[in-house]
Amino acid sequence: MMQHLNAGRLVTMAAAGLALMGGVALADPDPTAELVIEGELHLTTRAPSNPAITPNLPTLYSGWLFRDPTTREMQMDDFENPGLLAVEAGAAAWATPEGTGGQSCADCHGDPESMEGLRAVLPRVNEHGQLWSMENYINNCRTERMGAEALGWNSREMREMTALISFQSRGMPVNVAIDGPAAPFWEQGREMYYTRFGQLEMSCATCHEESAGQYIRSDHLSQGQINGFPTYRLKDQAIVGIHGRFVGCIRDTRAETFRAGSDEFRALELYVASRGNGLSVEGVSVRH
Repeated sequence: MMQHLNAGRLVTMAAAGLALMGGVALADPDPTAELVIEGELHLTTRAPSNPAITPNLPTLYSGWLFRDPTTREMQMDDFENPGLLAVEAGAAAWATPEGTGGQSCADCHGDPESMEGLRAVLPRVNEHGQLWSMENYINNCRTERMGAEALGWNSREMREMTALISFQSRGMPVNVAIDGPAAPFWEQGREMYYTRFGQLEMSCATCHEESAGQYIRSDHLSQGQINGFPTYRLKDQAIVGIHGRFVGCIRDTRAETFRAGSDEFRALELYVASRGNGLSVEGVSVRH
């Protein structure tokens, strides 16, 4: 469990920490940059804010707009985007029979293109009232249909498969449901987003809402949307999944973290995903 601290306390120490770690230089989203993949696929990187979801953000900006020109150009070229190697590995796994049933993903679902649109609406509540992320669906297919072992939530194989499936929705608008059966999970995730945790008493909003654009650890803070995930993170030289990034952020606040795939992180994922409604799915994106 995370170390929970009073959400109402002031966080002057956190603000000071941000200044010490990265200075006070700010970066506004590039007002002219347009994300066009291979000169053909135009992605939406700016969208109106929904006051019910992001009342403190007048406009939604993709994290791509906060990146330096070299990184932005890397994502615009599929040959240069290192994350596409994970997509290729995921495609090979898609066609590989596994488990006691001797079946592959392709045997049931056909080509990976059959997953088009899925990334844009996840996480979502399944028919049993459970909030499921993409990883839940993948492992359910493996264990219930293929007779194969579940993949580790942050394993390389899982990140490659989520990269492949997310890639099929690239360019589609994020449209995560937050009402109906999803409402209580969304409320839980929103509360987590604004609650301060750890020795530094920081919340997700401390960095990605109050300090968006501030320079920290050789990079500029984005608004924190996850429409680009899974993402190839240059710092890690690897594909990073959504919950893997959650763990890293919480570690940086010097708090004890929930485990990847936990109920808490899936609720947080739902809320953070909804903050990007209207932006394009970018996965696999490139970030610092």
